[in-house]
Amino acid sequence: MQNEFENYKNFNKFKGLNILSIDYGTKVTGLACYCPGREPFPQARGRVIYKSDEQLIEELTYIVDEDFVEVIVLGIPYYLDGNESEMTKRVRAFQEKLKTQFPNIDIFEQDETLSSTAAEERMMNSPQFNFKIDPKRIDEVAATIILEDFMRN
Repeated sequence: MQNEFENYKNFNKFKGLNILSIDYGTKVTGLACYCPGREPFPQARGRVIYKSDEQLIEELTYIVDEDFVEVIVLGIPYYLDGNESEMTKRVRAFQEKLKTQFPNIDIFEQDETLSSTAAEERMMNSPQFNFKIDPKRIDEVAATIILEDFMRN
């Protein structure tokens, strides 16, 4: 059975690799994972309550080791006009810390503009969420959308 992701260039490029998607936030960081060719589609991987970049990297290190992560996709926020915000700069600084912590893992950027809005819409239209927005899960659903968008590019 074929799924939609098999039609995208990134599917074959990353086939068989464990990918972790990060929706960085200063309150909550959402996570999603996917292994093209092994799993049918990206799945939520939970969330980390943010205390500091160092604490977040520590928790991500555990997940990277536990899940044998080989690729990281980091959502980068932009204004709707494509310009960078203060948060864009903060996420890029975090990306540098990720590169230092995980020198052997490829780290890719993915535009995450409106991913939280798309996550809310998905929840409102899904029986999985009882057609309601679950504020505790928005970030991990956004991370899933970031990973889906990355696979489509």
